[in-house]
Amino acid sequence: MSDRVLVIAPHPDDEVLGCGGFMHRLAGEGASVQVVVMSGGKPGLYADEAVQNVRQEARSAHGFLGAGETVFLDFFAPELDLYSVSELAGSIAKLIREFKPLRMFIPHRGDIHHDHRAVYNAALVAARPVQGCSVKEIYAYETLSETAWAPPFADDAFIPTCFVDISEHIEQKIEALRCFRSQLREYPSSRSVEAVRALALFRGVTVGLFWFSVNWRIQSFELAYKNGGIHHAQTT
Repeated sequence: MSDRVLVIAPHPDDEVLGCGGFMHRLAGEGASVQVVVMSGGKPGLYADEAVQNVRQEARSAHGFLGAGETVFLDFFAPELDLYSVSELAGSIAKLIREFKPLRMFIPHRGDIHHDHRAVYNAALVAARPVQGCSVKEIYAYETLSETAWAPPFADDAFIPTCFVDISEHIEQKIEALRCFRSQLREYPSSRSVEAVRALALFRGVTVGLFWFSVNWRIQSFELAYKNGGIHHAQTT
């Protein structure tokens, strides 16, 4: 089976902030990349025009990065934590059965936004290694303005275990983020272009290299029964 990658985002732009450079690298290497955006804005909080605008921004960004398809679900943001895990997981599981991804990228469990935590939990339920589930590896990505703002306790800390070289893809990530005109902010906002560059540089120098994207490797089902599923830091 060719490499198939499912990227799950609670909201539009989380996925590009978290792993946009890696998405571009994977697509360039021939992987089939599908993006799932779990939410639309809750009526009364977000105008329908604004929701449709950011979805078009997402389509443009994903197309630029080489993603083959973008799927929008219609759970209400910012209230994903009010849905049952089974309801969220059922929607994700359906997409897994249809797309048959080998790898899955999801938000970090410790993010300060409850929508991110809800999606993390639902995604793990949806990708349980039962009934022939195709998913072999699951990674959690770091989202500026959500991951770093979580309380600095052990259970919530983002401790990267996989470092991915995006030296040849950082500019494409930046350009994809520029598609989100409604979401980007001016420096020193954490959702600024400067902040994205700074984080990539910082993560790179922690392993003695340059531009890097990092993920927390949750489990690899082919190896999970040998070492418990959490892997030592590695560079790719």
